[in-house]
Amino acid sequence: MGQHDLRRAVYEVELLSPAYGGTCLGRLPDGRAVFVPFGLPGERVRVRLVESKRTFARAELLEVLQPASQRITPRCPHFGKCGGCHYQHTDYATQCALKAAILYEQLQRLAGIPEPPLRPLVPSPCTWNYRNTVQFHLDEQGRLGYHRADSHQVVAIQECHLPEPVLNQVWPQLDFEPLPGLERVELRVGSGEEVLLILESHDPQPPEFSVDFPLSAVHLSPAGTIVLAGEDYLVMEVLGRPFKVSAPSFFQINTAQAAAMVQHLLEILPLTSQTTLLEVYCGVGLFTAFLAPRVGRCLGVEVSPSACEDFAVNLDEFDHVTLYQGAAEEVLPWLEVRPDVVVVDPPRAGMAPAALEALIRLEPTYIAYVSCDPATLARDLRRLVEAGYTLRQVTPFDLFPQTYHIESISLLMRVG
Repeated sequence: MGQHDLRRAVYEVELLSPAYGGTCLGRLPDGRAVFVPFGLPGERVRVRLVESKRTFARAELLEVLQPASQRITPRCPHFGKCGGCHYQHTDYATQCALKAAILYEQLQRLAGIPEPPLRPLVPSPCTWNYRNTVQFHLDEQGRLGYHRADSHQVVAIQECHLPEPVLNQVWPQLDFEPLPGLERVELRVGSGEEVLLILESHDPQPPEFSVDFPLSAVHLSPAGTIVLAGEDYLVMEVLGRPFKVSAPSFFQINTAQAAAMVQHLLEILPLTSQTTLLEVYCGVGLFTAFLAPRVGRCLGVEVSPSACEDFAVNLDEFDHVTLYQGAAEEVLPWLEVRPDVVVVDPPRAGMAPAALEALIRLEPTYIAYVSCDPATLARDLRRLVEAGYTLRQVTPFDLFPQTYHIESISLLMRVG
Protein backbone atom coordinates (compact mmCIF):
# COMPACT_ATOMS: atom_id res chain seq x y z
CA MET A 1 0.00 0.00 0.00
CA GLY A 2 1.44 3.38 -1.01
CA GLN A 3 1.82 6.42 1.21
CA HIS A 4 -1.25 8.07 -0.37
CA ASP A 5 -3.33 4.97 0.40
CA LEU A 6 -2.03 4.85 3.96
CA ARG A 7 -3.10 8.44 4.52
CA ARG A 8 -6.63 7.84 3.24
CA ALA A 9 -7.18 4.59 5.15
CA VAL A 10 -10.38 4.33 7.23
CA TYR A 11 -10.43 2.82 10.74
CA GLU A 12 -12.72 2.32 13.68
CA VAL A 13 -11.01 3.73 16.77
CA GLU A 14 -11.78 3.99 20.48
CA LEU A 15 -10.87 7.42 21.83
CA LEU A 16 -8.93 7.27 25.07
CA SER A 17 -7.98 10.72 26.36
CA PRO A 18 -8.05 14.43 25.44
CA ALA A 19 -5.06 15.92 23.65
CA TYR A 20 -4.01 19.53 23.22
CA GLY A 21 -5.28 21.20 20.09
CA GLY A 22 -8.92 20.17 20.45
CA THR A 23 -8.24 16.55 19.49
CA CYS A 24 -8.71 13.20 21.20
CA LEU A 25 -6.10 10.45 21.37
CA GLY A 26 -6.84 6.96 20.10
CA ARG A 27 -4.81 3.97 18.93
CA LEU A 28 -4.65 2.48 15.46
CA PRO A 29 -4.52 -1.32 15.01
CA ASP A 30 -0.73 -1.08 14.56
CA GLY A 31 -0.39 0.66 17.96
CA ARG A 32 0.31 4.17 16.68
CA ALA A 33 -1.34 7.14 18.34
CA VAL A 34 -3.99 8.84 16.23
CA PHE A 35 -5.30 12.33 16.94
CA VAL A 36 -8.96 12.93 16.10
CA PRO A 37 -10.71 16.33 16.24
CA PHE A 38 -14.26 16.73 17.62
CA GLY A 39 -14.17 13.44 19.50
CA LEU A 40 -14.60 12.75 23.22
CA PRO A 41 -12.89 10.21 25.51
CA GLY A 42 -14.73 6.90 25.59
CA GLU A 43 -16.28 7.27 22.15
CA ARG A 44 -15.92 4.78 19.35
CA VAL A 45 -15.57 6.55 16.02
CA ARG A 46 -14.87 5.95 12.34
CA VAL A 47 -11.98 8.08 11.06
CA ARG A 48 -10.02 8.67 7.88
CA LEU A 49 -6.30 9.35 8.10
CA VAL A 50 -5.18 12.69 6.71
CA GLU A 51 -1.55 12.43 7.86
CA SER A 52 0.43 9.28 8.50
CA LYS A 53 3.82 9.30 10.26
CA ARG A 54 6.00 6.49 11.58
CA THR A 55 4.92 6.96 15.21
CA PHE A 56 1.55 8.76 14.95
CA ALA A 57 -1.23 9.80 12.61
CA ARG A 58 -3.87 12.49 12.31
CA ALA A 59 -7.38 11.78 11.17
CA GLU A 60 -10.68 13.39 10.33
CA LEU A 61 -13.85 12.28 12.08
CA LEU A 62 -16.27 10.53 9.73
CA GLU A 63 -18.86 9.10 12.13
CA VAL A 64 -19.48 8.72 15.85
CA LEU A 65 -20.42 5.07 16.34
CA GLN A 66 -20.78 5.10 20.13
CA PRO A 67 -21.20 8.66 21.49
CA ALA A 68 -20.16 9.73 24.98
CA SER A 69 -22.91 10.78 27.38
CA GLN A 70 -21.39 14.29 27.41
CA ARG A 71 -21.88 14.80 23.66
CA ILE A 72 -24.40 17.52 22.77
CA THR A 73 -25.65 19.19 19.60
CA PRO A 74 -23.42 22.16 18.64
CA ARG A 75 -25.10 25.56 18.74
CA CYS A 76 -23.47 26.90 15.57
CA PRO A 77 -24.02 25.51 12.04
CA HIS A 78 -20.41 26.41 11.16
CA PHE A 79 -18.96 24.23 13.93
CA GLY A 80 -16.42 21.77 12.57
CA LYS A 81 -15.90 23.80 9.41
CA CYS A 82 -14.76 27.34 10.24
CA GLY A 83 -11.95 26.46 12.66
CA GLY A 84 -13.04 28.94 15.33
CA CYS A 85 -14.43 26.50 17.92
CA HIS A 86 -13.36 23.04 19.00
CA TYR A 87 -15.63 22.00 21.89
CA GLN A 88 -19.21 22.94 20.98
CA HIS A 89 -20.01 19.23 20.85
CA THR A 90 -19.83 18.88 24.64
CA ASP A 91 -21.22 20.66 27.70
CA TYR A 92 -19.25 23.39 29.44
CA ALA A 93 -18.40 21.36 32.56
CA THR A 94 -16.80 18.73 30.33
CA GLN A 95 -14.88 21.41 28.41
CA CYS A 96 -13.37 22.64 31.68
CA ALA A 97 -12.51 19.10 32.78
CA LEU A 98 -10.83 18.37 29.43
CA LYS A 99 -8.72 21.54 29.64
CA ALA A 100 -7.62 20.83 33.21
CA ALA A 101 -6.67 17.26 32.25
CA ILE A 102 -4.67 18.46 29.23
CA LEU A 103 -2.77 21.05 31.29
CA TYR A 104 -1.99 18.43 33.96
CA GLU A 105 -0.72 15.97 31.33
CA GLN A 106 1.45 18.58 29.62
CA LEU A 107 3.07 19.56 32.92
CA GLN A 108 3.74 15.92 33.72
CA ARG A 109 5.10 14.92 30.33
CA LEU A 110 6.86 18.07 29.10
CA ALA A 111 7.83 19.79 32.35
CA GLY A 112 8.77 16.51 34.06
CA ILE A 113 6.71 17.29 37.17
CA PRO A 114 5.27 13.97 38.48
CA GLU A 115 2.39 15.55 40.43
CA PRO A 116 1.76 19.09 39.18
CA PRO A 117 0.16 21.29 41.90
CA LEU A 118 -2.86 22.06 39.73
CA ARG A 119 -5.63 24.08 41.37
CA PRO A 120 -9.28 24.03 40.23
CA LEU A 121 -9.95 25.71 36.91
CA VAL A 122 -11.63 29.12 37.10
CA PRO A 123 -14.57 28.95 34.66
CA SER A 124 -15.71 31.85 32.52
CA PRO A 125 -18.86 33.64 33.77
CA CYS A 126 -20.03 33.75 30.15
CA THR A 127 -19.63 30.67 27.98
CA TRP A 128 -21.01 32.45 24.90
CA ASN A 129 -20.66 36.04 23.62
CA TYR A 130 -17.62 36.70 25.81
CA ARG A 131 -15.10 38.06 23.31
CA ASN A 132 -14.46 41.81 23.34
CA THR A 133 -12.35 41.34 20.20
CA VAL A 134 -12.94 39.30 17.06
CA GLN A 135 -10.73 38.88 13.98
CA PHE A 136 -12.06 38.01 10.54
CA HIS A 137 -10.50 37.21 7.19
CA LEU A 138 -12.06 37.85 3.78
CA ASP A 139 -12.85 35.13 1.27
CA GLU A 140 -12.54 35.62 -2.50
CA GLN A 141 -15.93 37.34 -2.60
CA GLY A 142 -15.03 39.74 0.21
CA ARG A 143 -17.21 37.93 2.76
CA LEU A 144 -16.15 37.82 6.42
CA GLY A 145 -15.09 34.47 7.78
CA TYR A 146 -12.53 32.41 9.65
CA HIS A 147 -9.71 30.16 8.54
CA ARG A 148 -10.62 26.50 8.29
CA ALA A 149 -8.65 24.46 10.84
CA ASP A 150 -5.04 23.83 9.70
CA SER A 151 -5.69 25.78 6.52
CA HIS A 152 -5.54 29.26 5.01
CA GLN A 153 -8.86 28.69 3.30
CA VAL A 154 -11.45 31.19 4.53
CA VAL A 155 -14.88 29.85 5.47
CA ALA A 156 -17.50 32.61 5.18
CA ILE A 157 -19.88 32.71 8.15
CA GLN A 158 -23.43 33.91 8.72
CA GLU A 159 -23.36 33.77 12.52
CA CYS A 160 -20.92 33.51 15.43
CA HIS A 161 -21.71 33.00 19.10
CA LEU A 162 -18.38 34.09 20.60
CA PRO A 163 -18.24 37.93 20.16
CA GLU A 164 -19.96 40.22 22.64
CA PRO A 165 -23.51 41.16 21.56
CA VAL A 166 -22.54 44.65 20.35
CA LEU A 167 -19.97 43.17 17.95
CA ASN A 168 -22.52 40.68 16.68
CA GLN A 169 -24.75 43.61 15.80
CA VAL A 170 -21.95 45.35 13.88
CA TRP A 171 -20.05 42.77 11.85
CA PRO A 172 -22.97 41.52 9.71
CA GLN A 173 -23.44 45.12 8.53
CA LEU A 174 -19.89 45.37 7.16
CA ASP A 175 -19.59 45.03 3.41
CA PHE A 176 -16.22 44.66 1.68
CA GLU A 177 -15.03 44.33 -1.88
CA PRO A 178 -12.37 41.62 -2.41
CA LEU A 179 -9.13 43.38 -1.45
CA PRO A 180 -5.94 41.33 -2.03
CA GLY A 181 -3.86 43.40 0.38
CA LEU A 182 -6.33 43.26 3.27
CA GLU A 183 -5.13 40.61 5.71
CA ARG A 184 -7.48 40.91 8.66
CA VAL A 185 -10.60 42.74 9.79
CA GLU A 186 -10.74 43.17 13.55
CA LEU A 187 -13.53 44.54 15.73
CA ARG A 188 -13.20 45.56 19.39
CA VAL A 189 -15.75 46.84 21.85
CA GLY A 190 -14.81 49.14 24.71
CA SER A 191 -16.26 49.88 28.13
CA GLY A 192 -18.97 52.23 26.82
CA GLU A 193 -19.89 49.87 23.97
CA GLU A 194 -17.84 51.98 21.58
CA VAL A 195 -16.64 49.90 18.64
CA LEU A 196 -13.26 50.10 16.92
CA LEU A 197 -12.79 48.63 13.44
CA ILE A 198 -9.19 47.73 12.55
CA LEU A 199 -8.21 46.98 8.95
CA GLU A 200 -4.80 45.27 8.76
CA SER A 201 -3.17 45.39 5.34
CA HIS A 202 0.12 45.01 3.46
CA ASP A 203 -0.92 47.92 1.28
CA PRO A 204 0.04 51.32 2.77
CA GLN A 205 -2.87 52.91 0.90
CA PRO A 206 -6.10 52.57 2.91
CA PRO A 207 -9.20 51.34 1.10
CA GLU A 208 -12.21 53.53 0.47
CA PHE A 209 -14.24 53.49 3.66
CA SER A 210 -17.66 54.63 4.80
CA VAL A 211 -20.27 53.44 7.29
CA ASP A 212 -23.69 54.76 8.20
CA PHE A 213 -23.47 53.87 11.89
CA PRO A 214 -21.13 55.22 14.61
CA LEU A 215 -17.76 53.55 15.13
CA SER A 216 -14.06 54.35 15.06
CA ALA A 217 -11.94 52.86 12.30
CA VAL A 218 -8.20 52.67 11.56
CA HIS A 219 -6.02 51.22 8.83
CA LEU A 220 -2.86 49.42 10.00
CA SER A 221 -0.03 48.79 7.54
CA PRO A 222 3.78 48.84 7.46
CA ALA A 223 3.39 52.59 6.85
CA GLY A 224 1.74 53.03 10.25
CA THR A 225 -1.72 53.82 11.57
CA ILE A 226 -4.21 55.91 9.58
CA VAL A 227 -7.42 57.00 11.29
CA LEU A 228 -10.41 56.52 8.99
CA ALA A 229 -13.08 57.56 11.48
CA GLY A 230 -13.26 58.54 15.15
CA GLU A 231 -10.32 57.59 17.39
CA ASP A 232 -7.41 55.16 17.07
CA TYR A 233 -7.99 53.62 20.50
CA LEU A 234 -10.66 52.32 22.86
CA VAL A 235 -11.05 52.57 26.61
CA MET A 236 -11.35 49.14 28.22
CA GLU A 237 -12.41 48.79 31.85
CA VAL A 238 -11.31 46.12 34.34
CA LEU A 239 -12.43 46.19 37.98
CA GLY A 240 -13.60 49.76 37.53
CA ARG A 241 -10.25 50.99 36.20
CA PRO A 242 -10.04 52.38 32.64
CA PHE A 243 -7.27 51.42 30.23
CA LYS A 244 -6.39 53.12 26.98
CA VAL A 245 -5.82 50.43 24.35
CA SER A 246 -4.63 51.59 20.93
CA ALA A 247 -5.46 49.71 17.75
CA PRO A 248 -2.11 47.84 17.48
CA SER A 249 -1.98 47.01 21.22
CA PHE A 250 -2.96 43.68 22.78
CA PHE A 251 -5.60 43.34 25.48
CA GLN A 252 -7.19 40.25 27.04
CA ILE A 253 -10.27 39.29 25.03
CA ASN A 254 -12.37 38.06 27.98
CA THR A 255 -12.83 41.11 30.22
CA ALA A 256 -14.42 39.27 33.14
CA GLN A 257 -11.63 36.69 33.23
CA ALA A 258 -8.99 39.41 32.94
CA ALA A 259 -10.41 40.76 36.20
CA ALA A 260 -10.27 37.29 37.75
CA MET A 261 -6.59 36.94 36.83
CA VAL A 262 -5.79 40.36 38.31
CA GLN A 263 -7.48 39.38 41.57
CA HIS A 264 -5.63 36.07 41.60
CA LEU A 265 -2.23 37.76 41.25
CA LEU A 266 -3.11 40.14 44.08
CA GLU A 267 -3.95 37.13 46.26
CA ILE A 268 -0.93 34.93 45.59
CA LEU A 269 1.94 37.44 45.34
CA PRO A 270 3.66 38.55 48.57
CA LEU A 271 3.78 42.29 47.86
CA THR A 272 4.80 44.97 50.37
CA SER A 273 6.02 48.56 50.30
CA GLN A 274 9.56 47.13 50.29
CA THR A 275 9.01 44.92 47.22
CA THR A 276 10.70 45.56 43.89
CA LEU A 277 8.43 44.18 41.18
CA LEU A 278 9.40 43.46 37.58
CA GLU A 279 6.73 42.77 34.96
CA VAL A 280 7.96 41.36 31.65
CA TYR A 281 5.69 41.57 28.57
CA CYS A 282 3.63 44.13 30.51
CA GLY A 283 1.56 45.33 27.53
CA VAL A 284 -0.67 48.32 28.20
CA GLY A 285 -0.26 47.83 31.97
CA LEU A 286 -3.27 45.68 32.87
CA PHE A 287 -1.57 43.82 35.72
CA THR A 288 0.86 46.63 36.53
CA ALA A 289 -1.90 49.10 37.33
CA PHE A 290 -3.19 46.88 40.14
CA LEU A 291 0.16 45.58 41.41
CA ALA A 292 2.05 48.90 41.44
CA PRO A 293 0.12 50.44 44.39
CA ARG A 294 1.27 47.55 46.60
CA VAL A 295 5.02 47.72 45.95
CA GLY A 296 7.87 50.15 46.59
CA ARG A 297 9.29 50.00 43.07
CA CYS A 298 7.87 48.68 39.81
CA LEU A 299 9.54 48.07 36.46
CA GLY A 300 7.93 47.03 33.18
CA VAL A 301 9.39 45.61 29.96
CA GLU A 302 7.45 45.75 26.69
CA VAL A 303 8.48 45.64 23.03
CA SER A 304 5.35 47.02 21.34
CA PRO A 305 5.65 50.80 20.75
CA SER A 306 1.88 51.33 20.86
CA ALA A 307 1.53 49.30 24.07
CA CYS A 308 4.34 51.35 25.63
CA GLU A 309 2.53 54.57 24.74
CA ASP A 310 -0.67 53.20 26.26
CA PHE A 311 1.24 52.02 29.34
CA ALA A 312 2.59 55.55 29.87
CA VAL A 313 -0.96 56.92 29.85
CA ASN A 314 -2.45 54.14 31.98
CA LEU A 315 0.29 54.30 34.64
CA ASP A 316 0.85 58.06 34.57
CA GLU A 317 -0.27 58.53 38.19
CA PHE A 318 2.61 56.45 39.59
CA ASP A 319 6.04 58.01 40.21
CA HIS A 320 7.69 54.72 41.20
CA VAL A 321 6.97 52.90 37.91
CA THR A 322 9.65 52.67 35.19
CA LEU A 323 9.09 51.27 31.71
CA TYR A 324 11.79 49.77 29.47
CA GLN A 325 10.85 49.57 25.79
CA GLY A 326 12.48 46.64 24.03
CA ALA A 327 12.41 42.88 23.62
CA ALA A 328 12.73 40.96 26.87
CA GLU A 329 15.80 39.10 25.61
CA GLU A 330 17.48 42.45 24.93
CA VAL A 331 16.46 44.32 28.09
CA LEU A 332 16.77 41.71 30.83
CA PRO A 333 20.50 40.90 30.38
CA TRP A 334 21.33 44.59 30.99
CA LEU A 335 18.95 45.14 33.89
CA GLU A 336 20.86 46.06 37.02
CA VAL A 337 17.87 45.97 39.39
CA ARG A 338 17.37 42.81 41.46
CA PRO A 339 13.60 42.28 41.66
CA ASP A 340 11.95 40.38 44.50
CA VAL A 341 8.93 39.40 42.42
CA VAL A 342 8.63 38.94 38.66
CA VAL A 343 5.46 38.60 36.60
CA VAL A 344 5.87 37.33 33.04
CA ASP A 345 3.05 37.21 30.47
CA PRO A 346 4.73 36.07 27.24
CA PRO A 347 3.04 35.41 23.89
CA ARG A 348 2.01 31.90 22.85
CA ALA A 349 5.60 31.00 21.93
CA GLY A 350 6.65 31.42 25.56
CA MET A 351 9.79 33.19 26.74
CA ALA A 352 12.71 33.51 24.35
CA PRO A 353 15.57 31.32 25.68
CA ALA A 354 17.84 34.35 26.20
CA ALA A 355 15.11 36.12 28.14
CA LEU A 356 14.49 33.09 30.33
CA GLU A 357 18.19 32.69 31.12
CA ALA A 358 18.48 36.39 31.92
CA LEU A 359 15.48 36.12 34.24
CA ILE A 360 17.10 33.21 36.08
CA ARG A 361 20.27 35.27 36.57
CA LEU A 362 18.22 38.02 38.24
CA GLU A 363 17.31 35.49 40.97
CA PRO A 364 13.89 36.81 41.98
CA THR A 365 12.33 35.06 44.98
CA TYR A 366 8.95 34.66 43.28
CA ILE A 367 7.91 34.31 39.64
CA ALA A 368 4.31 34.42 38.44
CA TYR A 369 4.10 32.99 34.92
CA VAL A 370 0.95 33.90 32.97
CA SER A 371 0.62 31.51 30.02
CA CYS A 372 -1.77 30.93 27.13
CA ASP A 373 -0.08 27.74 25.90
CA PRO A 374 0.46 24.62 28.06
CA ALA A 375 3.30 23.26 25.90
CA THR A 376 5.52 26.36 26.02
CA LEU A 377 4.61 26.86 29.68
CA ALA A 378 5.78 23.32 30.45
CA ARG A 379 9.02 23.88 28.53
CA ASP A 380 9.82 27.08 30.46
CA LEU A 381 8.77 25.61 33.82
CA ARG A 382 11.15 22.69 33.27
CA ARG A 383 14.04 25.13 32.89
CA LEU A 384 12.99 27.18 35.92
CA VAL A 385 12.75 24.05 38.08
CA GLU A 386 16.21 22.97 36.86
CA ALA A 387 17.47 26.42 37.90
CA GLY A 388 16.31 25.97 41.49
CA TYR A 389 12.67 27.07 41.52
CA THR A 390 9.81 25.11 43.06
CA LEU A 391 6.42 25.14 41.38
CA ARG A 392 4.01 26.10 44.15
CA GLN A 393 0.74 26.15 42.22
CA VAL A 394 -0.82 26.35 38.76
CA THR A 395 -4.30 27.81 38.32
CA PRO A 396 -6.02 27.44 34.94
CA PHE A 397 -8.45 30.14 33.78
CA ASP A 398 -10.90 29.51 30.98
CA LEU A 399 -10.72 32.66 28.89
CA PHE A 400 -11.81 30.90 25.71
CA PRO A 401 -14.94 28.74 26.13
CA GLN A 402 -15.82 26.49 23.18
CA THR A 403 -12.13 26.42 22.13
CA TYR A 404 -9.12 24.36 23.23
CA HIS A 405 -7.09 27.38 24.40
CA ILE A 406 -6.01 27.32 28.05
CA GLU A 407 -4.80 30.29 30.10
CA SER A 408 -3.04 29.70 33.41
CA ILE A 409 -1.05 31.41 36.15
CA SER A 410 1.83 29.51 37.75
CA LEU A 411 3.60 30.58 40.93
CA LEU A 412 7.23 29.58 41.46
CA MET A 413 9.48 30.21 44.46
CA ARG A 414 13.24 30.12 44.51
CA VAL A 415 14.71 27.47 46.78
CA GLY A 416 17.74 28.45 48.88
